[in-house]
Amino acid sequence: MKVEEMKIPFSRYGSFMVISPVFRRNHDAKSLYIRHIRGGDEKSGAIFKLDLLHADQALDYEVGFSPEVLSLNVKSGGRVECCFSSDSTIRLRANGVGIQLTALTGAYDYALPFPDGTWEINSFIQERRFRIIPLKGNLKVDAPFEVDKSKHISIRCDVEEETGIAELAISDYHIVFERDKNLEASFESCVKEVQDEFHSWQENSLKVPGEYQHGFDMATYITWSCVVKPDGLLTRPAMYMSKNWMTNIWSWDHCFNAMALIKQQPELAWDQYCIFFDQQDESGALPDFLNNKSGLWNCCKPPIHGWTLRWMMEQSSYIDNDKLAEIYGPLERWTNWWFTYRDDDGDGIPQYNHGNDSGWDNSTVFSKGIPVETPDLSAFLIIQMDVLASIAERLGKKEESSVWKRRADQTFSKMMEHFWTGAGFKACLSSTHEPIKVQSLLLYIPLLLGDRLTSFQQKVLLDGLVNGNKFLTDHGFATESVDSPYYRPDGYWRGPIWAPSTMLLMDGLKACGDIELAQKTAEKFCRMANQYGMAENYNALTGEGLRDPAFTWTSSVFLIAGNSLVG
Repeated sequence: MKVEEMKIPFSRYGSFMVISPVFRRNHDAKSLYIRHIRGGDEKSGAIFKLDLLHADQALDYEVGFSPEVLSLNVKSGGRVECCFSSDSTIRLRANGVGIQLTALTGAYDYALPFPDGTWEINSFIQERRFRIIPLKGNLKVDAPFEVDKSKHISIRCDVEEETGIAELAISDYHIVFERDKNLEASFESCVKEVQDEFHSWQENSLKVPGEYQHGFDMATYITWSCVVKPDGLLTRPAMYMSKNWMTNIWSWDHCFNAMALIKQQPELAWDQYCIFFDQQDESGALPDFLNNKSGLWNCCKPPIHGWTLRWMMEQSSYIDNDKLAEIYGPLERWTNWWFTYRDDDGDGIPQYNHGNDSGWDNSTVFSKGIPVETPDLSAFLIIQMDVLASIAERLGKKEESSVWKRRADQTFSKMMEHFWTGAGFKACLSSTHEPIKVQSLLLYIPLLLGDRLTSFQQKVLLDGLVNGNKFLTDHGFATESVDSPYYRPDGYWRGPIWAPSTMLLMDGLKACGDIELAQKTAEKFCRMANQYGMAENYNALTGEGLRDPAFTWTSSVFLIAGNSLVG
């Protein structure tokens, strides 16, 4: 494929380093860059632009991609192969062509030679150091130092005359360089190690029907390669949302990744679930997103954590009483935070202060202003309190269990008085309770309440979902009715199909007894993702992938949905 067609970044489990194009202003989308993704998504993370040379001429090349090797192939002959020999080292092997790395420098960046023939590139903008290690061939570094930095940094490695081979490695480190033991191993043995590691990951991933093998290969590669090792605020191995440009984890996205892991990799699943609670504020709030360096506290994400925990407990016995004792307090504080700090009018129905708090950033339920009271938030909190009641009972906290049951029942009664119209659920402005007339899929998320709803209420919601409001397309459920004046094909939460809304509705449909529609929804989603990739979201009418093309929560929901279809 052409470089600009490479939608899935090349990386390895545990690594913060990536090779990919950069689809941002001031970067050449037809070139590959070695990137470093610590510190979040505010910058591209590009460290080096990667070129192939013959004499002094840059060569065009196409890309061959496998989980273990990225091949850059020149039509006239010659290639460069890239492999991660560890989570902190990339090896590049050239055959018949030279390698050139051009550093994207900032203030104070410099290149420093060492007596062993290696070079340190000290990147202030990345707050990391990178060691250039020649293994074969002739290394030349052009990095004139002027005043307080290198004027430019260009690294070139030409092939040996006898073998036509050149090889170098790039290691990422913070302060002290420790040589990767795999640098002494052959390139082929490094490739084999990665191949075996990825094969093991696939063996421990949810299986899907054979017709979705292409999607399975994509989903398992994306989830495997998007895990980064513990670092800074990331106290556990963390599955990033993407290694393209969404290089954080968000505090509801992580739940879907945990769900896909719980059956066969329960320890990693628990890490994904708990990682935000490790950074919980004393008030009970969870940050909107995290990376190794920082978290964002300006908004949050919806409290789906009780629903997630219940679902995971149904799939695995791994979550025993010790695990429940670990999470009970944090989940209690997270639940109480909504009632204490997000109920400004004191009516017992918490509010979203911004669309970002709901996860549906620009949903039409926020089209009349903020703050907004919505039935999905109440539903999440009711489920969360039901789960807390169940946990408290298992832990012998009978009085607390009774309190949680009573609070859940009271909130449900208020929710129905507040939002149920007889023809479905509505959203409203907080305080004035002025109705917000919209056609958003968000109003159907309370299907998750299952038996708490009457059969009549379930029927009304299911009818509106499938017939009345034009959400259901050939590919799944649009997040805004396709008949809505606000519908946009690439409107983020105003039209496109998303993995999380699909997963929530599949579970809601099952909770209300419509197993057939849940299965059809799973089939549609798997078919779409198998064809169009693990995109951030999809055009509801065409199925075409939109935005970030290599997303982990999409991959995880694909695996969950596909696994539900096996047999």
